[in-house]
Amino acid sequence: LEALIRWHHPEDGIIGPDRFIPIAEEMHLIGAIGAWVIDEACRILAGWRKTGLYDVRVAVNLSAQQLHQTDLIDIVRTALERHALSGVDLELEITESMVMEDPDQCIALLRQLSELGIKLAMDDFGTGYSSLAYLKRLPIDTLKIDRSFVRDIETNANDAIICATTISMANTLGLDTVAEGVETETQGQILRDLNCDRFQGYLYARPMPAPAVAAFIRSYTIRTQPGAAD
Repeated sequence: LEALIRWHHPEDGIIGPDRFIPIAEEMHLIGAIGAWVIDEACRILAGWRKTGLYDVRVAVNLSAQQLHQTDLIDIVRTALERHALSGVDLELEITESMVMEDPDQCIALLRQLSELGIKLAMDDFGTGYSSLAYLKRLPIDTLKIDRSFVRDIETNANDAIICATTISMANTLGLDTVAEGVETETQGQILRDLNCDRFQGYLYARPMPAPAVAAFIRSYTIRTQPGAAD
């Protein structure tokens, strides 16, 4: 699961992060927002655990400004301890461009997060300018293939080659792969044939509030049990 933030405005309704996150970054508010998101994700996950939903990990996106916060490790550790979770319950996502702003500092920080047991993912892989030399040094667990390559994988040979090469490279490095933006059965089948590990997109579910997510997981678990009715 990936935590997605939305602003429920009393007059304008639901506002997407593409509108308010850049403003929050410009006003240097993203650190406080990011800390709240991490704690809220942990709170919700802990609540699910109390109702019997296990084997669920929640991913949270980090911003470039958060990587420069001196208290980021304390924020993450405190959230986990407050809600009685362990590091493996949380996944943090970064992007290539964030890493390349200050590779050495980023690598040092990510290693500290990894030591807490937290899973680390590189989001939107293939859209930035990261060096393979840095990629092999990063303590990441997952590469997320950007939706821009998945969208036309059925018709664009170059996109198919990029996805195949990324998955093969990730497998060689011992990394999991997640394909973003999967919307059709054909896209999913092509990616399965390429040995992609996991999939994310509207084909499986659209963004939904936390209570709906819990209901979705329970419904899916029941449907996939041996002997369950269609």
